[in-house]
Amino acid sequence: MKKLPLFLAIVMLLALLAACGTAAEKALPTADPDLDSQFGVDKNINIDTIDDWLNRDDAVYRDVRMLFDPADYAAIGGEADLTHTIEGFKIVPYPYIATLSQLPVSGAYSGDCLFKVTWGDDGSVVSAEPNYEESVMILEELFPKEKAIFLMCGGGGYSGMMKSLLIFLGWDESKLYNIGANWSYKGEQSQELIVYPEDADGDKIYAMWRADYAYIDFTRLHSIGKSQ
Repeated sequence: MKKLPLFLAIVMLLALLAACGTAAEKALPTADPDLDSQFGVDKNINIDTIDDWLNRDDAVYRDVRMLFDPADYAAIGGEADLTHTIEGFKIVPYPYIATLSQLPVSGAYSGDCLFKVTWGDDGSVVSAEPNYEESVMILEELFPKEKAIFLMCGGGGYSGMMKSLLIFLGWDESKLYNIGANWSYKGEQSQELIVYPEDADGDKIYAMWRADYAYIDFTRLHSIGKSQ
């Protein structure tokens, strides 16, 4: 077999590298929520396809679940504890960001949050007022407006609320993707946070140190005197 001339081999290698780079940074489709989905999960970028859209420089990834949620999600087949997330997703719990809308489970969180939100009967945001002087700054840093934002939770509800709030507060709807329910994730990039080792006699290991977690210390924020 004849060897390729050096020049031709270099050209072919550069073409291959260019093709790989193009595939890795393929253009994002405009966010396109499925109107038949209960929470408006995106048609193109969702829990079934998210592995194809990870590790992008033009996007941020947010898991908006609590580490340990007081709501009884087990009653509807879900999980209250955040057993796993997806590599590259930062955990920013929606209940600490804003008031929850009506949930189909009992025991929902009702403590401190950055914004007091009034929800309409149709699930839309009617009003949103900051509870702290730092509320807007925190939101803008955790959800940068110049980036595409992939939102994920357990069943799609918290991420739907987060998307609605961001749109109401002026974020570009075309860059906000509700990718839906991590409870049904079957991809290759799962990050286990609660481990059940064979030699632990059934006991759980809470490996929360693995999580990229946005901690908000409400005791150090400056209230602007509005009730929550």
